[in-house]
Amino acid sequence: MIVLVSLIVIFIIYNRLIYSSESYYPSIALSPKAIKGQNLWQSNNCWSCHQIYGLGGYLGPDLTNIYSHPNKGPDYINTFLNSGIKSMPYFNFTEVEKEAIIEYLKVIDQSGFYPNYEADIEATGWVKIKYKDE
Repeated sequence: MIVLVSLIVIFIIYNRLIYSSESYYPSIALSPKAIKGQNLWQSNNCWSCHQIYGLGGYLGPDLTNIYSHPNKGPDYINTFLNSGIKSMPYFNFTEVEKEAIIEYLKVIDQSGFYPNYEADIEATGWVKIKYKDE
């Protein structure tokens, strides 16, 4: 019984240290324009076809680093938001809405690399990844 209580106490202390640490949370602040872009992304259900960091649907491509991609970038994003590509529907976004979505994808792009081959697993279980601003 003492062993079980000891393990529970250790588990609680360990989780308290891990999940209350501020050092593992990068500060990524969204501008008002990027927040509008995120709201448009969510309200138009872009997740159903596209992925960010590999999470989302599989009909469209992963858009994590599309903003900084050498053959793509903001003009490419604007073009496919205008007319859609292959099975992507035409959403009839206004210029302001397209700029907001592009800003949202820019902020996502600045947050890191996907796939990130330079990740290290720490002894605490957290995965230390390389961010673009490091």
